[in-house]
Amino acid sequence: MSAALLSDSGAREAERFEALYRACAADLFAYVASLLRDRSAAEDVTALAFERAYRRRGLFEARRGSERAWLFAIARNAALDELRRRQRSSRLVGEIADDEPGFEADDELAERRLVVRRALATLEAREREVVLLKFVGRLSNSELARILKCSETAAGTRLHRAIVRLREACDVPQ
Repeated sequence: MSAALLSDSGAREAERFEALYRACAADLFAYVASLLRDRSAAEDVTALAFERAYRRRGLFEARRGSERAWLFAIARNAALDELRRRQRSSRLVGEIADDEPGFEADDELAERRLVVRRALATLEAREREVVLLKFVGRLSNSELARILKCSETAAGTRLHRAIVRLREACDVPQ
Protein backbone atom coordinates (compact mmCIF):
# COMPACT_ATOMS: atom_id res chain seq x y z
CA MET A 1 0.00 0.00 0.00
CA SER A 2 1.62 3.28 -1.02
CA ALA A 3 1.88 6.34 1.20
CA ALA A 4 -0.06 8.28 -1.42
CA LEU A 5 -3.05 5.95 -1.33
CA LEU A 6 -5.42 8.57 0.01
CA SER A 7 -3.75 11.79 -1.09
CA ASP A 8 -3.80 11.12 -4.84
CA SER A 9 -6.80 12.40 -6.74
CA GLY A 10 -8.38 11.09 -9.91
CA ALA A 11 -10.70 8.45 -11.25
CA ARG A 12 -9.05 5.62 -9.32
CA GLU A 13 -9.67 7.19 -5.90
CA ALA A 14 -12.53 4.81 -5.05
CA GLU A 15 -10.37 1.80 -6.00
CA ARG A 16 -7.54 3.03 -3.78
CA PHE A 17 -9.89 3.52 -0.86
CA GLU A 18 -11.34 0.06 -1.45
CA ALA A 19 -7.80 -1.34 -1.24
CA LEU A 20 -7.36 0.40 2.12
CA TYR A 21 -10.68 -1.08 3.26
CA ARG A 22 -9.65 -4.60 2.23
CA ALA A 23 -6.25 -4.25 3.90
CA CYS A 24 -7.59 -2.95 7.22
CA ALA A 25 -11.24 -3.92 7.70
CA ALA A 26 -10.75 -7.18 9.61
CA ASP A 27 -8.12 -5.76 11.97
CA LEU A 28 -10.08 -2.56 12.50
CA PHE A 29 -13.20 -4.54 13.35
CA ALA A 30 -11.25 -6.77 15.77
CA TYR A 31 -9.82 -3.68 17.50
CA VAL A 32 -13.21 -1.97 17.82
CA ALA A 33 -14.91 -5.21 18.93
CA SER A 34 -12.26 -5.64 21.62
CA LEU A 35 -12.91 -2.14 22.89
CA LEU A 36 -16.70 -2.31 22.76
CA ARG A 37 -17.24 -6.01 23.58
CA ASP A 38 -20.33 -5.94 21.40
CA ARG A 39 -20.18 -7.38 17.89
CA SER A 40 -23.17 -5.46 16.56
CA ALA A 41 -21.95 -2.12 17.88
CA ALA A 42 -18.46 -2.90 16.57
CA GLU A 43 -19.87 -3.46 13.07
CA ASP A 44 -21.62 -0.09 13.24
CA VAL A 45 -18.58 1.75 14.59
CA THR A 46 -16.26 0.12 12.04
CA ALA A 47 -18.58 1.19 9.22
CA LEU A 48 -18.76 4.68 10.71
CA ALA A 49 -14.95 4.87 10.89
CA PHE A 50 -14.62 3.99 7.21
CA GLU A 51 -17.35 6.46 6.31
CA ARG A 52 -15.56 9.23 8.24
CA ALA A 53 -12.24 8.26 6.65
CA TYR A 54 -13.74 8.41 3.18
CA ARG A 55 -15.30 11.81 3.82
CA ARG A 56 -12.04 13.13 5.29
CA ARG A 57 -9.66 11.45 2.85
CA GLY A 58 -8.51 14.85 1.60
CA LEU A 59 -7.19 15.66 5.09
CA PHE A 60 -4.81 12.68 5.19
CA GLU A 61 -1.16 13.74 5.38
CA ALA A 62 1.36 11.00 4.57
CA ARG A 63 4.11 12.87 6.43
CA ARG A 64 2.19 12.36 9.69
CA GLY A 65 1.98 8.56 9.43
CA SER A 66 0.51 5.64 7.56
CA GLU A 67 -3.03 5.34 6.27
CA ARG A 68 -3.46 2.42 8.65
CA ALA A 69 -2.57 4.51 11.72
CA TRP A 70 -4.79 7.35 10.46
CA LEU A 71 -7.69 4.94 10.06
CA PHE A 72 -7.16 3.40 13.51
CA ALA A 73 -7.14 6.89 15.05
CA ILE A 74 -10.52 7.60 13.42
CA ALA A 75 -11.88 4.24 14.63
CA ARG A 76 -10.54 4.86 18.13
CA ASN A 77 -12.37 8.18 18.30
CA ALA A 78 -15.59 6.62 17.00
CA ALA A 79 -15.33 3.75 19.53
CA LEU A 80 -14.68 6.18 22.39
CA ASP A 81 -17.72 8.18 21.29
CA GLU A 82 -19.78 4.97 21.44
CA LEU A 83 -18.44 4.11 24.90
CA ARG A 84 -19.30 7.61 26.17
CA ARG A 85 -22.78 7.30 24.67
CA ARG A 86 -23.21 3.95 26.43
CA GLN A 87 -22.14 5.42 29.75
CA ARG A 88 -24.74 8.15 29.44
CA SER A 89 -27.38 5.57 28.44
CA SER A 90 -26.49 3.15 31.20
CA ARG A 91 -26.72 5.91 33.80
CA LEU A 92 -30.15 6.79 32.47
CA VAL A 93 -31.47 3.27 31.94
CA GLY A 94 -29.32 1.23 34.32
CA GLU A 95 -28.20 -1.24 31.66
CA ILE A 96 -24.88 -3.07 31.52
CA ALA A 97 -23.21 -4.08 28.23
CA ASP A 98 -22.96 -7.82 27.55
CA ASP A 99 -19.54 -9.41 27.14
CA GLU A 100 -19.79 -11.41 23.94
CA PRO A 101 -17.80 -14.65 23.75
CA GLY A 102 -15.30 -15.34 20.97
CA PHE A 103 -16.00 -16.87 17.58
CA GLU A 104 -13.30 -19.59 17.55
CA ALA A 105 -14.04 -23.19 16.61
CA ASP A 106 -10.74 -24.69 17.88
CA ASP A 107 -11.23 -25.45 21.60
CA GLU A 108 -7.59 -24.91 22.62
CA LEU A 109 -7.33 -21.64 20.71
CA ALA A 110 -10.69 -20.55 22.07
CA GLU A 111 -9.52 -21.27 25.62
CA ARG A 112 -6.28 -19.30 25.16
CA ARG A 113 -8.17 -16.37 23.68
CA LEU A 114 -10.64 -16.48 26.54
CA VAL A 115 -7.75 -16.29 29.03
CA VAL A 116 -6.32 -13.30 27.16
CA ARG A 117 -9.74 -11.59 26.92
CA ARG A 118 -10.27 -12.06 30.65
CA ALA A 119 -6.77 -10.79 31.37
CA LEU A 120 -7.35 -7.77 29.12
CA ALA A 121 -10.52 -7.03 31.06
CA THR A 122 -8.44 -6.72 34.26
CA LEU A 123 -6.27 -4.00 32.75
CA GLU A 124 -7.08 -0.34 33.08
CA ALA A 125 -8.72 1.13 29.98
CA ARG A 126 -5.55 2.99 28.91
CA GLU A 127 -3.45 -0.18 29.21
CA ARG A 128 -5.99 -2.27 27.33
CA GLU A 129 -6.17 0.31 24.56
CA VAL A 130 -2.41 0.46 23.98
CA VAL A 131 -2.21 -3.37 23.80
CA LEU A 132 -5.08 -3.54 21.32
CA LEU A 133 -3.67 -0.78 19.12
CA LYS A 134 -0.26 -2.46 19.08
CA PHE A 135 -1.26 -6.07 18.54
CA VAL A 136 -4.67 -5.93 16.88
CA GLY A 137 -3.96 -2.74 14.97
CA ARG A 138 -0.35 -3.78 14.28
CA LEU A 139 0.82 -0.20 14.74
CA SER A 140 4.37 0.94 15.39
CA ASN A 141 5.30 2.75 18.59
CA SER A 142 5.56 6.03 16.69
CA GLU A 143 2.03 5.51 15.35
CA LEU A 144 0.85 4.66 18.87
CA ALA A 145 2.40 7.89 20.11
CA ARG A 146 0.55 9.95 17.50
CA ILE A 147 -2.78 8.32 18.27
CA LEU A 148 -2.32 8.52 22.04
CA LYS A 149 -0.92 12.06 21.79
CA CYS A 150 2.25 11.31 23.75
CA SER A 151 5.95 10.83 23.02
CA GLU A 152 7.18 7.64 21.41
CA THR A 153 9.08 6.84 24.61
CA ALA A 154 5.94 7.29 26.69
CA ALA A 155 3.98 5.07 24.28
CA GLY A 156 6.67 2.38 24.54
CA THR A 157 6.68 2.62 28.32
CA ARG A 158 2.88 2.37 28.49
CA LEU A 159 2.99 -0.65 26.20
CA HIS A 160 5.70 -2.37 28.24
CA ARG A 161 3.85 -1.83 31.52
CA ALA A 162 0.59 -3.04 30.00
CA ILE A 163 2.24 -6.19 28.66
CA VAL A 164 3.79 -6.92 32.07
CA ARG A 165 0.37 -6.57 33.71
CA LEU A 166 -1.25 -8.66 30.96
CA ARG A 167 1.30 -11.46 31.45
CA GLU A 168 0.69 -11.36 35.20
CA ALA A 169 -3.07 -11.55 34.63
CA CYS A 170 -2.59 -14.49 32.25
CA ASP A 171 -0.27 -16.08 34.80
CA VAL A 172 2.59 -16.24 32.26
CA PRO A 173 6.12 -16.29 33.73
CA GLN A 174 8.29 -13.34 32.75
